[in-house]
Amino acid sequence: MPYDFTRSASREVADNIKWNRYAGRDVLAMWVADMDFASPPEVTAALAARVASGSFGYSEPTREMVGAVLGAARRDYGWQIAPEWLVPLPGLVTGLNVACRAVGQPGDAVLTATPVYPPFMSAPQYSERTLVKVPLLEPDDALPWRWDLPALDAAAAGARALLLCHPHNPVGRAWDRAELEAIADIARRRDLVVVSDEIHCDLLLEPGARHLPFAMLSPDAAQRSITLMAASKTYNVAGLGCAFAVVPDAGLRHAFQRAMRGIVPHPNLLGLTATAAAYGQGAAWRAELLEVLRANRDAIVAALDGVAGVRVVPAQATYLAWIDCRGAGLEHPQAFFEAAGVGLSDGADFGAPGFVRLNFGCPSATLAAALTRMRAALDKLPQPG
Repeated sequence: MPYDFTRSASREVADNIKWNRYAGRDVLAMWVADMDFASPPEVTAALAARVASGSFGYSEPTREMVGAVLGAARRDYGWQIAPEWLVPLPGLVTGLNVACRAVGQPGDAVLTATPVYPPFMSAPQYSERTLVKVPLLEPDDALPWRWDLPALDAAAAGARALLLCHPHNPVGRAWDRAELEAIADIARRRDLVVVSDEIHCDLLLEPGARHLPFAMLSPDAAQRSITLMAASKTYNVAGLGCAFAVVPDAGLRHAFQRAMRGIVPHPNLLGLTATAAAYGQGAAWRAELLEVLRANRDAIVAALDGVAGVRVVPAQATYLAWIDCRGAGLEHPQAFFEAAGVGLSDGADFGAPGFVRLNFGCPSATLAAALTRMRAALDKLPQPG
């Protein structure tokens, strides 16, 4: 491979949140959704050139950045985005909170499917909206994690918005067309705005898989959608503070922009540079990254699934493994594995006690060390049955 995915760049810097949580302790950090890999050299080179200019005043998205975003959408999804649909943001979580404020009135219901990334549950509450959780149906021998569509339809009566995680964090589903069309049908009948977080859309792990943006389903889906995207997860540039919303409907876009006024800053100027380079020049790096992530995902399943009652359903997207520890009889699985030297995210934070989330966006050697520790700890437990 021409790119190096064997080095853990994030451990080499002093300001990394992920590894600083366990500073001075023999704990492998695999919690927050930052990869350990160095960002693409094409991104680093673009940033170096921008820094060399010595000019760091107020800035705005350049023609190059907008063109890279629109070009990547055409290339990767077949999505024709008009430039005026773009609304720059300093981060995707900001977009979730702005969307909740832009749609409906205080007290209105906002739906989301759980378990889910924690800001999906906090954004409605911060926005004086009523959070309504619709639990996903758990996987069985034949079916993966999936939507409870009748429950979603019932909950949607009187609601104003649906926060859709697409692909889903933490369960790792890449929703297929039939599932998305069923959601779109409910949204149409119940007159919901769909806020679709698609930040992991460039991390589909199955060879040949292609992301389908919610807004591409139909003209109606487009007009009731706010799509949130960023280069941050795929290209490991989250610290540069740059994301964007895609809002085709002019009225909805203006409401979104009004909700931003006076409280949402401009994106970081280096984030704009990184976004342009990532979408414009990062395709080859991403293709190699996906090979590494597929191998890491498969290693987790091979090492842990079925051990001491633990269950791991292979992720279809993201670099996050969602691990069901309930069968192992662990009251606090995050603390159990941390004591064994592996720092994971607690499923309770996502609305699912008994689970942990493992970030496998790391060199294979780091993952192998973590899996060895986890397996050794599980092997000491009484075996089920």
